[in-house]
Amino acid sequence: MQPHLLCKYLLVAGTFIITSFAQYHTPESNYTHMDWPTMKAKIQPRIILHGGAGNITPSNIPPEKYTLYKESMLHILTTANEMLQQPEARALDVVTFAVSMLEDNPLFNAGKGSVFTRAGTNEMESSVMVSNGYHKRGAGCMLLQHVKNPIKLAAEILRRGEEKDGGGAQTHVQMSGPALEELAKGWGLEIVDADYFWTKERWEQHKKGLEANSSQNVVSAVVDEKLVDQTVAYSEKMNGVNQVVSEYVPKGTVGAVVLDSYGTIAVATSTGGMTNKIPGRIGDTPTFGSGFWAEEWHETPLDKEAKEKQLQSLFSQISSLFTNCFPSQKPQEQKSQKQAHSSQDTLIEESPNNKPHTDKSHASKGKLRHAVGLSGTGNGDSFLRLSAARTVAAMSRFSQISLAEAVTSMAGPGGELVQAAGDRWNGTAGEGEGGFIGIELVGQKGKIVWDYNRGMFRAYIDDDGKAVFGAFRSDEA
Repeated sequence: MQPHLLCKYLLVAGTFIITSFAQYHTPESNYTHMDWPTMKAKIQPRIILHGGAGNITPSNIPPEKYTLYKESMLHILTTANEMLQQPEARALDVVTFAVSMLEDNPLFNAGKGSVFTRAGTNEMESSVMVSNGYHKRGAGCMLLQHVKNPIKLAAEILRRGEEKDGGGAQTHVQMSGPALEELAKGWGLEIVDADYFWTKERWEQHKKGLEANSSQNVVSAVVDEKLVDQTVAYSEKMNGVNQVVSEYVPKGTVGAVVLDSYGTIAVATSTGGMTNKIPGRIGDTPTFGSGFWAEEWHETPLDKEAKEKQLQSLFSQISSLFTNCFPSQKPQEQKSQKQAHSSQDTLIEESPNNKPHTDKSHASKGKLRHAVGLSGTGNGDSFLRLSAARTVAAMSRFSQISLAEAVTSMAGPGGELVQAAGDRWNGTAGEGEGGFIGIELVGQKGKIVWDYNRGMFRAYIDDDGKAVFGAFRSDEA
């Protein structure tokens, strides 16, 4: 190629780069800086749910069961979204309501539909967390056997953290067992007998799992083998559906993430744990940073001075390209220009505007509000080993990538969960299987995010206000 033609191409390319840079760094009108909590409610509320993740494929989910998941999740989604659209609706109230509905539906592995331990008992877990607004920020509950809705107990711990002595829970954010259930009783939460959580489907999964692992040292079951009278319509629908363990044995959780009109993100997660887990086992669902997370920070947007410096750097680099094409400058001028270019690069690299702002003040004038919330589902042991939820949030906060990118790098196909499982991936224990749902708020704009590595039941209201359900990647194609 002739030198003059090369330089023409460089001129066109340089103009394109400068124009693109200027457009990319033009502030968007919806990224208004706000003073919290005195600003008016202006943010579009968002909501997303999950109903479990793992070995969920078209071949092991019968059409009848797929339809039940779809109908149930869309009903819960639309009902919760109606609540979210009410004036002054709060994220914590909506996520608690949504997950309590999932707990009441025996289709899901939480509350009424919780799986059994090796001993034939139910041990449930739950958690909530908010991006701002409460001293405790979150709460996790473990080893529950009599609280009808574990998610309501987690929310109660968080709310009572505003009271003296935490309403009896002091400053604790994680609690378990009989002592916690006594608190729940004193707080007026509904307490039920253990047989409330008994369902035929889960009992059959429990028995078949024990038979498949008959060499294990199994504790004798303490629940009588009997069909408890069930009045919910679901049980009648499931009578004609073939129940085999090779379909899909739940080992995940249910969860919800909500952004309210005030910009608060709340997450709620609940589970019965893993089928035939050892009694006393604790999973990721009630563990801060593993199966759930929410946080908010304020960062300094790229200001005018910093943008001008970066533009100067681009001009300088393009100028040096033209100098090579048309060496009309004297060597000393080229040397001075090169030194100036180096100095500008140093200034940009060391500029504090390029680093995440960690000021946690809620009245950060001139700062860009940024918040994230995540609820995970899948093999809890894998999430625990990676502190998966907080790792994803930290990637977004400190690496300055989108939450969607961070979620995919952790829970997407070939992500950290899969890599950490190594040669145990695709094993019978389901190690590494999982997914995340979440919401990211930047300024005043909220975005729904999700990804997974095998399959995940999910439902959300999309950008156009439409209710969407999916279990496989092909569902939204």
